[in-house]
Amino acid sequence: MTIATSRLNHPLRIPLAAEVHSRPFMFLGAPEAITHLAVYMGEGGEPSPGGANDQHALLAGLCAHFGVAPPSAEARYFFHEFGRFRLKWECHTEFATYTFAARQERGTAVGDAFAGVPLQLIPQDWLLSLQGKLMVGAHLYLDTSGLPSPDYAAQARSVFEGRLLAGSRVLNGGEIWTDFLVQSDGFSRFLVRDTGLQEQQAGRLVQRVLEIETYRMMALLGFPRAQRAIPQLNGIEDELETLTSAMVDTDGKPQLGDDQADAEQALLNMITRLAARTEKLALENSYRFSASQAYFKLVQARIEELRETRIEGFPTVEEFMERRLAPAMHTCQAVSRRQEILAERIARTNDLLRTRVGITQERQNRRILESLNARAAQQLRLQQAVEGLSVVAISYYLTGLLGYAIKAAKVAGLPLNPELATGLVLPFVAAGVWLGLRRMRGRLHAGHG
Repeated sequence: MTIATSRLNHPLRIPLAAEVHSRPFMFLGAPEAITHLAVYMGEGGEPSPGGANDQHALLAGLCAHFGVAPPSAEARYFFHEFGRFRLKWECHTEFATYTFAARQERGTAVGDAFAGVPLQLIPQDWLLSLQGKLMVGAHLYLDTSGLPSPDYAAQARSVFEGRLLAGSRVLNGGEIWTDFLVQSDGFSRFLVRDTGLQEQQAGRLVQRVLEIETYRMMALLGFPRAQRAIPQLNGIEDELETLTSAMVDTDGKPQLGDDQADAEQALLNMITRLAARTEKLALENSYRFSASQAYFKLVQARIEELRETRIEGFPTVEEFMERRLAPAMHTCQAVSRRQEILAERIARTNDLLRTRVGITQERQNRRILESLNARAAQQLRLQQAVEGLSVVAISYYLTGLLGYAIKAAKVAGLPLNPELATGLVLPFVAAGVWLGLRRMRGRLHAGHG
């Protein structure tokens, strides 16, 4: 029974299964000369969204020059035999690598190891298109010399311009020699000697050496940012210290309410600006510092895979990196941590200031409420005085009206004394007016309630 397994597969099964084989090492046999280029795909320390497309265009241009079909736009890996050389191309997140390998004649002296590098076979116009983008340029020579290590090291010094030469035995059958310097031709140099490597080990060893150089340079991208960030962090810390001292001075000096509120509002504005500057600095550097730490871990992993043993008189690659690369990475890590701590300190100071401003505002509100209560009491007393006058006035007018009525009744023949009757009625009128106004005020308060 035949089963169509393609219908059973998850859509990502085949690509994920192929991922582990997506970047195989080159099969190399000494003697070989290799030129390795790492082209950065970003601007100003950050990867460019269109960088991968640009790298595909560069690769397509190189293939077109030699009449070779380029890979698809989705490809992340490409290998091809161009006749006189082989090319392995890899596209990473932040950079793309071009590794050119060309076989050499046996018996080439160490001093002439870099005389026939594959770079000479690459079109100059294509190389010029990399202007401002080349992050790593390295020549590597895979040798099979049978000389003892001290004699080989003496000859190797002639192809390196640096005074400090690093070398070690690796993988129980190989040696690495380099000074990790960019030579006068603009390329760093590596000598890899096959002294008994097993099949396929040469290709893996060369790839690890080139990855160490590439990841080392990519890791160091964060170091200039750390150096630029240190003075800015110093300035922010000084301003924060000044601001904190101002807060302490404000606590020790009695100030009027409005003056204190204005002073603390000014301090709050200052701390807000410091927080914005710190956040901007962290946003600018956080990605680069994180990437540098990731690349540094890759360098350490590749060095561990070399399984180095010492050649007397020469530092190993691991020792060289510990002395040169590790301090730079520790600086990046320290600056990153310093940014976080400073942001936390500013946040705590900001919270403290906001609390103080809130307390000051509550005091102001309490004073406003006390003032309103005093005004309400004054208005009540004034209202009571006005009510007393209103009782007098209304009683006066009502008594006058009643006086006219009493006089009319006397004229009509009733035995009344108008003055006596008016005097007797007046207390009752005043009492009635007072009770009426009080009852009306009570109904009004009840309606508002």
